[in-house]
Amino acid sequence: MTNRWVVGSRPRTLPAAVVPVALGTGAAWQAGDVVWWRVALALVVSLALQVGVNFANDYSDGIRGTDDVRVGPVRLVASGLAAPGAVKRAAFAAFGVAAAAGLALAVATTWWLLAVGAAAIAAAWFYTGGSHPYGYAGFGELFVFVFFGLVATAGTTYVAVEQITGLAIVMGVAAGCLSCALLVVNNLRDIPTDTVAGKRTLAVRLGGGATRVLFVALVLGAFVVAVVAALTWHQPLIGTLLSFGVAIPPLRTVRRGAKGPALIPVLAGTGRLQIVYGAIACFCLFLER
Repeated sequence: MTNRWVVGSRPRTLPAAVVPVALGTGAAWQAGDVVWWRVALALVVSLALQVGVNFANDYSDGIRGTDDVRVGPVRLVASGLAAPGAVKRAAFAAFGVAAAAGLALAVATTWWLLAVGAAAIAAAWFYTGGSHPYGYAGFGELFVFVFFGLVATAGTTYVAVEQITGLAIVMGVAAGCLSCALLVVNNLRDIPTDTVAGKRTLAVRLGGGATRVLFVALVLGAFVVAVVAALTWHQPLIGTLLSFGVAIPPLRTVRRGAKGPALIPVLAGTGRLQIVYGAIACFCLFLER
């Protein structure tokens, strides 16, 4: 049987942490000589934050009763597989790993990274934690776009070559679009249960129809950004259009009005798109300099 802590860490969400670091590294490669050990630490920070926010959400949603009726993957607290305190400690352990790796990067580059790291950890915890979680007010997508898009991508470029380039920011937008698409379809699936639980996600606020339009716009936006980047900075990035075939099944399913459990394959499909898009874009960025 799969270890409950591995399941609780939600490994299928980890591409959201890996892809922006890969894109940021590719942008750094275009800018100069990459310091590879710093890239490795940036990946540790990103992965640890993703695992931490997953456990934090599991804990906070579990003690609030939001996950009492689950359509998606199992949650440790809500299912009784782990005590709330243990899940909370796991979240802070992951945040501690991210903080330690981030401190090493700050020592090697600049101390303002400490402020960025503190903001990222605070945002991860207060997404569903605290007395007024912003994820319950419809701002979760903003957090994902900023920290698992712009900050993770441009931050990786910075620690690798100690500069932030226009290409890094644009690729951060692409990473943010795909990460947000994952969250949007997850919240689209959970509209009925979140509404009952009083969780006013962006999907609940917009309604099913507008949320479907947002999902399509985010996925297509990642490809528009790639075209802009190809025309402005690095022509081989046009190759990311090869991944569009992977986007068709989830786009089609969402546009046809799938609900509830029928949206679970869309989550997997969007995750695959994120991986394929990121792999092709990274390859294109390393193709020449």
